[in-house]
Amino acid sequence: MIKKNIIIILVIIFAGCGLKKEFELTGETMGTTYHIKVIAGYFNKLNGLHAQINERLEAINQSMSTYIPDSEISRFNSMRETDKKFHVSKDFLHVAQVGKRIYGLTNGAWDGTVMPLVELWGFAKLGPDIYEMRADVPDKEIIREVLTEIGFEKIEISEQGFLKKKRANVSIDFASIAKGYAVDQVANLIRKKGFDDFLVEIGGEVYASGHRRDGRSWRVGVNTPQKGSPHDEVYEIVHITNKALATSGDYRNFFEVNGKFYSHILDPKTGYPVSKGVVSVSIVADTCVFADGLATGIMVMGQSKGMELINSLDGIECLLVVKDKGGRLTNYYSNGFRNYQ
Repeated sequence: MIKKNIIIILVIIFAGCGLKKEFELTGETMGTTYHIKVIAGYFNKLNGLHAQINERLEAINQSMSTYIPDSEISRFNSMRETDKKFHVSKDFLHVAQVGKRIYGLTNGAWDGTVMPLVELWGFAKLGPDIYEMRADVPDKEIIREVLTEIGFEKIEISEQGFLKKKRANVSIDFASIAKGYAVDQVANLIRKKGFDDFLVEIGGEVYASGHRRDGRSWRVGVNTPQKGSPHDEVYEIVHITNKALATSGDYRNFFEVNGKFYSHILDPKTGYPVSKGVVSVSIVADTCVFADGLATGIMVMGQSKGMELINSLDGIECLLVVKDKGGRLTNYYSNGFRNYQ
C-alpha cells in the first residue's frame, strides 16, 4: 500500500511539474515532405492525429495540384467557357482570395495566372519532383503572345463560392502559395485537437505555435541561397512564436543556357525569369499562405520596391538576400526583422 501511494504521488508530482514529450510526425505531400513536432504532456496521446493530417493534406492536394488531372485547379484550367460559374471548395476559394490580395499589394508581381509562362519555360510539374525542362530560351514573339493570357484580374472571384474566366485560355498555378495554405490548415487541425505547442513544416514553409519543450521560441533555419547547397545547410536562424515563416529562392529550380541561369521565378509582366540579384526572400507573417505568396512577389519586385512594401505592412517582416556579380551575399532586413534573430 505504501509503495502504491508513493507511485501515485510521483505521478502527480511529474504531472504538476509539466513533464512534456515531443512527438514527431513525418510524411509526403504536394510533391515534397512534411515534418511536424508536437509538444504534449508526457502521458498524452495524439489519438489518430497523423491520419487526420494526411487526410487533410490529401484534400488540399486534390484541390490545387496541377499534375493531378481531375484536381479542381486542373479542371478549371481546362475549362474554356467565359462567364461560366466554376464552383470551388472552401480551400480553393480562400487561396484565390489571398492570392487576389497579394496580387494587389505587389502590383501584379505575384500573379496566380502565370501557368502558361510556367509551361512555356518548362517549369510545370508533371509529378512530384518531375519537370519537363527546356534546353533553350523561348522565342520572344511566343512570350509576348503568352503574356496576353496573363493577369489575375482576368478571373472573377466570388464570395459566393465560384470563379469565372474572363478569357478562355487563362489558367492558374498556385504552386507559390498552396504549401503555405497547407501549413496553416495542418496547424489549425493540431490546435483544434487541443495542442498549443507545435511546429509544422511542409517543403520548407513553416508555422510555429507556442514554444519548444524547453519553453523557448522555435528556431527555424533559412537555407543557404546558393546553387547546389545542401538542403540542411543553415544560412540564418529565425526565432518565431505563433508566426509563420516562408522562403522563396531562385537557387533550386533553374536551367542554364550558354552560361546563363534561368530561374523558375517568373516576372508576370515581362514573361522572363527574374534577374534582379535577389536570390532569397524570407517572410515572417501571421499566416503561412500569405507569407508564402508574398515571398514570391517580393522576389519579383526586387530589393528596393520589395522592402519598401514590407516596411509599409503591419506585422510583416522580411530577410532579403542579394548576390552581386562576384557571388557575394548581402542581407537586407525589414525594420522589425531583428526581433526574430
